[in-house]
Amino acid sequence: MKRIGLFGGSFNPVHNGHLLLARAALEEAALDRLVFIPAAQSPFKPDQPLAPAAERLRWLCLALAGWTACAVDTQEIARGGVSYTIETVRRYAAAEPGAALYWLVGADHVASLPRWRAAEELAERVEFLVASRPGSTPVTLPPPFRLHYLRGVPCAISASLVRERVRAGLPLEPLVPAAVAEAIRNSGLYL
Repeated sequence: MKRIGLFGGSFNPVHNGHLLLARAALEEAALDRLVFIPAAQSPFKPDQPLAPAAERLRWLCLALAGWTACAVDTQEIARGGVSYTIETVRRYAAAEPGAALYWLVGADHVASLPRWRAAEELAERVEFLVASRPGSTPVTLPPPFRLHYLRGVPCAISASLVRERVRAGLPLEPLVPAAVAEAIRNSGLYL
């Protein structure tokens, strides 16, 4: 059975925390493939201004250069509007019948999963691979939710921290791949 990981988010911008989560998911869940799916607009951050989709996609491609088990899927950007996980999962379930689907999610979102659009259907279709934050306490949810907490992830890097460092004129290389840092600086975004 094919094991496919789906990693949605704003990736505004992609950072090393995302890459650490990707590596942990690939290894710990023995995924055959991991697909990064940038959102057109997150339902959780409706007022957050996003870098242009073309830039976020370019940064993802730079960050994933050489990651042969990973791909970038633009379906949510192409759909436009608010990106709902269930719509993306339904498409993958139809395109990959019989595949085991996994959705990567941060520990900070676990408690809200029952309130996601079509949450019960979503929980039946995917197992959630959860990225812990340093100091976070694991949350459990009743069936049909299936949660697997990844061990190799605890990381305090966030996209908001990257944006703050851009505004402050601080180096980005500790937080993002060097090619992404250069592309962000050249874009003039987040200033």
